[in-house]
Amino acid sequence: MIRTDELRGIIAKNGLSQSDVAKKIGITPKTFYEKMKNGVFGSDEIEIMIDELHIEDPLDIFFAKE
Repeated sequence: MIRTDELRGIIAKNGLSQSDVAKKIGITPKTFYEKMKNGVFGSDEIEIMIDELHIEDPLDIFFAKE
């Protein structure tokens, strides 16, 4: 389960919008919003977000236990 609330906070801390992140991972903003709503991203998308957003503890965000 992805902690989308935490991910939104990290996106904001980096001074980016969700649309900016969507472009970085190569999907449309609409697709990004759907993935955020469902809490599901591909491993390649997660890897790009970890790098681009400088996420230090990805397990806490992308592989959180409910």
